[in-house]
Amino acid sequence: MSLGPVEMLLVKFPGNQFTGEIVPALQELVDNNTVRILDLLFIKKDADGSLTIIEVDEVDEDEVYDAFDPLVPEVNGFLAESDAITLAQSLEPNSSAALLLFENVWATRFRDAIVNANGQVLLSERIPHRVIEALSTEQPEAIA
Repeated sequence: MSLGPVEMLLVKFPGNQFTGEIVPALQELVDNNTVRILDLLFIKKDADGSLTIIEVDEVDEDEVYDAFDPLVPEVNGFLAESDAITLAQSLEPNSSAALLLFENVWATRFRDAIVNANGQVLLSERIPHRVIEALSTEQPEAIA
């Protein structure tokens, strides 16, 4: 099985409130074969700093968490609890996060073409949106 580029995404939710509002947008990406969710963990950091880490397939009867379950047809266990603990250090007390590992399915054909052409990717880096915004607002220097 060919695997496209894989990314990890940590999304923070202040106040320990998963509302499920991101589920429809994520479901659309999955349905359109844009991404495939490989693993999903929920991280909850209480006011006292204690952590709760929940794998998507271990969710108890909470309809918000359950809404995420169909997005991950098979939990591969790629994300470890140690990953979540390390990343949870960046969370403020009384906040939550969703940690997603996903494949960019849309790029698989291009990746295969590179491999078949004996090409090698030398750099693949995501540029933060704020950097692009800053660059786009700069005035181009006059050409002398």
